Amino acid sequence: MRVVLAEDAVLLREGLIGLLERFGHPVVAAVGDVPSLVAAVEEHEPDIVVTDVRMPPAFTDEGLRAALTLRTARPGLPVLILSQYVQQAYVAELMDGGIGYLLKDRIGHVREFVDALERVAAGATVVDPEVVRQLLARRRDPLRRLTPREHEVLALVAEGRSNSAVARTLVVTEAAVAKHIASILAKLDLPPAGDDHRRVLAVLAYLRG
Repeated sequence: MRVVLAEDAVLLREGLIGLLERFGHPVVAAVGDVPSLVAAVEEHEPDIVVTDVRMPPAFTDEGLRAALTLRTARPGLPVLILSQYVQQAYVAELMDGGIGYLLKDRIGHVREFVDALERVAAGATVVDPEVVRQLLARRRDPLRRLTPREHEVLALVAEGRSNSAVARTLVVTEAAVAKHIASILAKLDLPPAGDDHRRVLAVLAYLRG
């Protein structure tokens, strides 16, 4: 995959370049600000964009706003958000397939990051469960309806896990997982959906509130 990388921290940017290229994904442009990111995508038409959230000049949500702009101009452009922060604004608008949101400090293995990158490039939605937890925490009332087990299932679904993967992780049957997911959607007043990607979108769509 051809990658455009946006990261203002020079050492991290150079480290990511080396990491991605070691796994066979050339970085066609590595930039440190949003105007350069937009220009690089226009020039190189990459297979995926990896961007931080907080970038110059204001270090607020420039990366997310840039991702939304790029996705509007190029629907379906895969974007992996890689940040230390959970930013609520624009996240729900971005979640339309081929999107990832990972927290830098929670990536435990290099292969985990590369796998997420490849899944996002293939059209999947990959969201760190901590991102979902923090966003949902701002809408607590409906979540109080969920049982502890349903909270566990919701976190795993947010990672893009299949029913069988959730079942293996929690050591339950797939039928039990399906019932939990149906219950979660009902308790959150969300329409049921047939695949992992739609389920993550349903959770995040609720945040638009």
